[in-house]
Amino acid sequence: MDNFFISALVKAGTCSQHAQHRKSSQAPDSLPLSLFHKARRRQLGFFDANSKSYHTATEQKAHCLAIFKPPNRDDYLAMLDYYRETYYTDASTKTALRAPGLPEIEMPQKSFSTEDTTNEERSHGVSSPTIAISDLNLAEPDSAIESLTQAVTDGSVSNEHLYKCYQALPSPGVFYLTLEIRRTLLRRLSIMKKHTQNEIMWYLSIVDDMKAADIPLTKGEWNSAIHLAGRGFSRVSSLEVELALRTWKEMEEEAGVSGNNVTFNILFDIAAKAGKFALAEMILKEMEARNLKINRYAHVGLIYYYGLRGDGNGVRKAYRDLVNDGQIVDTTVLNCVIASLQQAGEIPAADQVYERMKVMYTRRTGQKLPTNCWAEARELGRVLDRAARTFRADSGKRQQLQDEQSLAPDLHTYVVLLTHHVSHTGELQRIASLLDDMQALGLPIRGRFFMELFRGFALHGRTHYSLWTRARLDSVWNAFLQMVDNETEDVVVEKWIVIWAIRAFAKCGGEERMLSIWEELKSRWKRGEKEEGVVLGVLGIALSRLRGGAEVRW
Repeated sequence: MDNFFISALVKAGTCSQHAQHRKSSQAPDSLPLSLFHKARRRQLGFFDANSKSYHTATEQKAHCLAIFKPPNRDDYLAMLDYYRETYYTDASTKTALRAPGLPEIEMPQKSFSTEDTTNEERSHGVSSPTIAISDLNLAEPDSAIESLTQAVTDGSVSNEHLYKCYQALPSPGVFYLTLEIRRTLLRRLSIMKKHTQNEIMWYLSIVDDMKAADIPLTKGEWNSAIHLAGRGFSRVSSLEVELALRTWKEMEEEAGVSGNNVTFNILFDIAAKAGKFALAEMILKEMEARNLKINRYAHVGLIYYYGLRGDGNGVRKAYRDLVNDGQIVDTTVLNCVIASLQQAGEIPAADQVYERMKVMYTRRTGQKLPTNCWAEARELGRVLDRAARTFRADSGKRQQLQDEQSLAPDLHTYVVLLTHHVSHTGELQRIASLLDDMQALGLPIRGRFFMELFRGFALHGRTHYSLWTRARLDSVWNAFLQMVDNETEDVVVEKWIVIWAIRAFAKCGGEERMLSIWEELKSRWKRGEKEEGVVLGVLGIALSRLRGGAEVRW
C-alpha cells in the first residue's frame, strides 16, 4: 500500500523543466513505478561516504564492517559542524544570565528539599485521607469500583474507558479508591499519544477532586498537572504559561512539595514555546540557584529554545553541551537539532544533519531503525536519561550504549522536513525525494503526511509554473482514499485532513470538485458536532470566495 502511495506522487517529481538530471526519455508522467525509482535513486537516494548507494548497502555489509569504526564523541560533535561558528560564553555573559529568581511568581519562604523522590505518597511524608472507607456508602459503587480496578490493571484499556469507569463512582470518586489504584489511574491518564483537550481534562479533573478532598499529590503527579495545564492547546499562549506557573506555585506554596529538575524542565519548555524567552532564562537561573542538574530533557529543550530564538550558534552550543555532558545521542536528539536549525533559518545546516544521519545509518551495519511506537519511544527516552546518570563515570559502558542507538531518520524526521518544505519552500520535487527516501527505509505512511500534502496544494497550487497541479492532487487524493478504505494504520479521515483537503480542492479544483470530495469525506468521517461545525465554516468561506470570483488564498 505504501508503494501505491509513492506511485501516486511519481508525477510530482517528473517535471522536465525542473528535473534536468533525468534523461528526456524518463520524464513522462506515465512511467511505471519501478523505472521512475530506478532513475531517481541514482540522484536522490541514500549515499554513504564512498558514494555507495543506500539501496545496495545490504550487499556491502561485510565491506562496510571492515572499513568502518564505531563513531566516537568527536564524530557526534561533528554532526553539526556545518561551518566554524563563534559562540562565546564568557564570564560577563554568565553573570548577566543569573538572577535571584522568578519575579513573576512570589517564591515560598520555607526551604524545600530538591531531592528527586519517588512517586509514592509515603516518600513525601503524607498519608491517605483521614476519612474511613467504612464511613462511605459502598452499596451502590461496589460494581463501579470493581470495574475501575480491572480497567486500571488492564494495559489495553483506553484512557477514555478508564475515565468513564471513574465517572461511574459517586462524587468524589477518589475517596473510593485505594492509594495504589489512585496512583495507577493518574499515571495511566498522564500518558497519552496526543495531547487532546478531553484527555487533558480527564487527568486535571481527577487532580481537582484530590485537591478538593485534601488528598495529597505526589511530586510526579504535580509535574504532570503542570505539564498538561501548560499544553492545553497545540500553540502555547500566555494563558497556558500562567496556568502552569499557577499550578507550580500551588504545588510549592500550598502543598509544600518542592519542584525538582523535571518540574523546571516542564516550566522552561512551556515558557520557551510560548515565546517568553526572558521567563525561560529566569527559570534556568532558578534551576541554577537550587543546584538542580540539567538532564537529557533539559538539554534537548535548550537546543529547541535557541532555535526558537533564531540563534543557530546557540543550537550548536546546546548540542555540544549535551554531548559533553555524557548524554546519549539518538534520532530524537538529531530531529530536535534539525527542527531547531530550521527555526533559526539555517536550512542548509539542517539538511546536512539529515544527510549525515543517513550516512551514519548506512555505514553502521546491523543497526536497527528507531521504533515507530510512541510508547516505546517515550520509554526509551526515560531509559537513556537514567543511563546517562548511571554511567556518567563509566565511559566504556556509556559508549557501548551510545553505539546501540539508532541515528537513522524516523517518521518524525520526515514530518519535520516535509512540514518545512510545505510551509516555506513549496519544492514538490524535494518532497517527492524525501518520500522516496522514506520508502527506502521501509517507514510506513501516516495520515500526517497526507495532511501536509493537501496543505501544500492549498498553499502553492494554481500558480504560474507550479508543480502543484490538479492532476497531482487527484493522484494524492485517490491514494488517500484507497488507504483509508483499506484501513491502513493511522490513515483516517480526521478534522485537519478534511480542512486541508477542502482548501486544496478549492484552490486547484474549483467549486464542483470541492463539493464532490466533501461528500466522499462525509461518508468516511466519524465526527462530532463541534468538529463538523468547524469544517462547515471552512467550506462556507471557500464557497464565498469561489462564487465571489476572488482569488482563493489560505
